[in-house]
Amino acid sequence: MQSSHSRRFVVPKRHQGAARSWLDEADRPRRSARLASSVVLVRDSAEGTETWLDYRPGNSPLGTVAFPGGSVQNADHDTFDWFGPSVGQWAEMLGVDDFSIARAHVVAAIRELFEETGVLLAGTDATTVVEGTGTAEWTRAREAVSNEEIGFGELMSKRGLGLRTDLLRPLVHWISPDFAHRRFDTRYFAATLPEGQTPMLLPSKGVWGEWVLPARLLAHRETSELGDRIGEEDTKGMPLAELLVPASEIILEKIAKAKGCIAYLNLKRSTHTYQAHLEEEDGRLWLRVEAPTSAPATAALSAVPHP
Repeated sequence: MQSSHSRRFVVPKRHQGAARSWLDEADRPRRSARLASSVVLVRDSAEGTETWLDYRPGNSPLGTVAFPGGSVQNADHDTFDWFGPSVGQWAEMLGVDDFSIARAHVVAAIRELFEETGVLLAGTDATTVVEGTGTAEWTRAREAVSNEEIGFGELMSKRGLGLRTDLLRPLVHWISPDFAHRRFDTRYFAATLPEGQTPMLLPSKGVWGEWVLPARLLAHRETSELGDRIGEEDTKGMPLAELLVPASEIILEKIAKAKGCIAYLNLKRSTHTYQAHLEEEDGRLWLRVEAPTSAPATAALSAVPHP
């Protein structure tokens, strides 16, 4: 029998109204959770392993500050050339029985990363990765995909590209708290930054995004250093716990302890599903997360490919 441990996180001020309403209406049905994918982009630096975070307005279920990601779209079920593990292998790694859901999560992860940062995990074959995605032409393509003027599958087909799904690693599975007005059923993935590519904000939607050193960020977690640097009305003066969902905070902690990108990506991880549950103690609201201390690892790829 597996043992477990729990952690408590504060309920951000922006969610406390919904949380208290939920406690007051015990029989209230929870909203359905939309499938979503998020990508933890990492790179090595002289100071340690870095990751890319961006600002997300409008009470995103991923947090005010989060890794690139968003909800699965119908177009994520389109046809793509596919390099890497089979859909069946991905279903096993994600711990899902429905192959179409596993496939859509993987496609959404690559698409969302491309839309938000311009980083594209795709190539003409199983050994190549496209370079130079920061051009004006590629930016127009990102805008077109983001605005659903062209399907991601159509764009890849026109450019003779297939998805390099072998460049992704499954991380964890998180479901938004029951009380949330917008809920995501999110699969987090990780990827290293491919050579010849640089993250860039989408001109029409990007507000703030940059490489951060998780160890430094966490060392200042009680301060408003990050929120003030972003400079938006809903970030200024806010400590880290007000900006991140528990999933992001825990992922940052794992990256901070990692001995480089390769070690971080090749860790075997549990298929455990995480969800923050609301509780109240002495008038204060908390989110409690239960995690297994010993859990079966997911099927893992043998090595991280070098793009």
